[in-house]
Amino acid sequence: MEPKVRRFFCGLAVVSILVGAGFSVAEDERLPSEKKVAVVDGSAITEEQLDTEMSRVRQMFASRGRPLSDSQLSAIRKQVLESLINRELLYRESQRRAIRVDQTAVDKEMDNLRKGFSSEAEFKSALSQMNLGEDTLRSQIEREMAIQQLIDGQVSGKITVSEKECREYYDSHPRFFRRPEQVRASHILVKVDPRAGEAQKAEARRKIESIQEKLRKGGDFAALAKEFSQGPSAPRGGDLNYFKRGDMAKPFEDAAFALKPGEVSDIVETRFGYHIIKVTGRKPETTIAYDDVREKIEAFLRSEKTQQETKRYIEQLRQKAKVERFSD
Repeated sequence: MEPKVRRFFCGLAVVSILVGAGFSVAEDERLPSEKKVAVVDGSAITEEQLDTEMSRVRQMFASRGRPLSDSQLSAIRKQVLESLINRELLYRESQRRAIRVDQTAVDKEMDNLRKGFSSEAEFKSALSQMNLGEDTLRSQIEREMAIQQLIDGQVSGKITVSEKECREYYDSHPRFFRRPEQVRASHILVKVDPRAGEAQKAEARRKIESIQEKLRKGGDFAALAKEFSQGPSAPRGGDLNYFKRGDMAKPFEDAAFALKPGEVSDIVETRFGYHIIKVTGRKPETTIAYDDVREKIEAFLRSEKTQQETKRYIEQLRQKAKVERFSD
C-alpha cells in the first residue's frame, strides 16, 4: 500500500477527537440492544462498527511492530468508542447547520486514493483488507469533509495566534531550536556480513588495507571510493553529506566527529563492514533564528489551539445531546 493511502486508512483508526470514522443507524431500525455500543440522539453506533475500527487500530500498531496487549486493547477500545461518539456528534451538528459537501471534491479524493495504487484490483484488495466497500469509503470521506467544514467554521476559523505568543514559545523552548553539531564525511566501505566467518572477514580486511595503502600513496579519496566502495554513496565519491550524532553507527560517528576537515581516519569497523572515513566539512551547534521558524511555530500553536477548542466544542455538543453507552 502506498504511504499516502496507508496514512488515510490509518487516519480512520487513530484514536483522537479529530479522527475515527463511523456510521450511525437510525433508532427506528430497532437493532437488538446487544448489537449497539452507543446511541447518540437516537442514532446507534454498532458493535460491528466498533470492531471494525478496532481491527484498523490493531493493523496500524502491528504494521509499526507494536502489537497491543489485552489491557491496552481494552483501554483503546473505550477511546475508540468515545471517538466514534464525538464524530457522530460533530456530523449531526454539521447536518443541523445544513453543511453540504461538494461531490466533485469527494470524487477528487476518491481519485487521489486510487492513484496511490498500481491497479484497480490492488485498490479494491486494500479496501477489502480494511473491511471497506467503495460506497462506504465514499460516505466516510463525505462525512469527514462535512465535519472538517464544521470545525473550520466554528473552531479553527476563529483562532488567532499573536506575534507575542510565537515569540514567547520560541524563547521558552530553546532546545527545540538548537541545530546540533554536524560533520560532512565521505567513506569507502568494504562490506562484511555480520555472520561472516573469520576467512571472509580477513579477506575484507585485506581489501580495505590495500585501499588504505593507495590513499597513503596519494590516491584521490573520491576516485577510490567510486572504484572500490561497496556502499550506496560510491557513485558520489562516498559523500554522505552532513549528519549529526545519532544518525550513524556509533563507531563510525565517533571516528568522524574526532576528525578535522580534510583528515582521514584509520580503518573503522561497524556492523556493515570496514570503513575509511574522510571528513570534508563541519558545522558547529547553532540556534535557528526566530524569523526562520516563526511560521512553523504559528502553525503549531494554531494546531494546538484548534485541538483544545475542538475538545471544548465537542463538550458543548455533548451537554446538549443524549448519549447512551451499552458497552463496558
